[in-house]
Amino acid sequence: MNTAPTPAPAAATEPRWLSPGEQLVWRSYIEAATLLEDHLDRQLQRDAGMPHMYYGLLVKLGESPRRRLRMTELARHAKITRSRLSHAIARLEKNGWVRREDCPSDKRGQFAVLTDEGYAVLARTAPGHVAAVRQAVFDRLTPQQQESLGEIMRIVAEGLQPATAGADLPWLR
Repeated sequence: MNTAPTPAPAAATEPRWLSPGEQLVWRSYIEAATLLEDHLDRQLQRDAGMPHMYYGLLVKLGESPRRRLRMTELARHAKITRSRLSHAIARLEKNGWVRREDCPSDKRGQFAVLTDEGYAVLARTAPGHVAAVRQAVFDRLTPQQQESLGEIMRIVAEGLQPATAGADLPWLR
């Protein structure tokens, strides 16, 4: 009987390392995304006492019919977990900017509703936020670069949101 250990399988194929050009693009993206998020967070904290993510929630509610959305839909739009959304909505409720309402057709469901006070904060904050976005992004790009950036980001986002059942997406967790 042979008791010699079985040799380890051949090493898996080498990873497809990023080329120097790809590495430069990737690091530029990470740097820009990090700096942009910080820039927008600081502007919104200064002008409205809220982080960028909370502003995005108020915007989505403000654009929705009757300024309300089911919590699960709001999590999907914000690309965040339901737990993170629940925490954010609790903070916005504390400020009086959002309220929750039970869903009459689904006892487990809830709506997030933008209050009049929340809408006023959004209306007051939007001009400064748009100016910050314009200054940081759009004023630096040509119309063709803006179009390319939009197309690239749509492709990346679509690739990260498979429509298949069981996809591991934040709002499904």
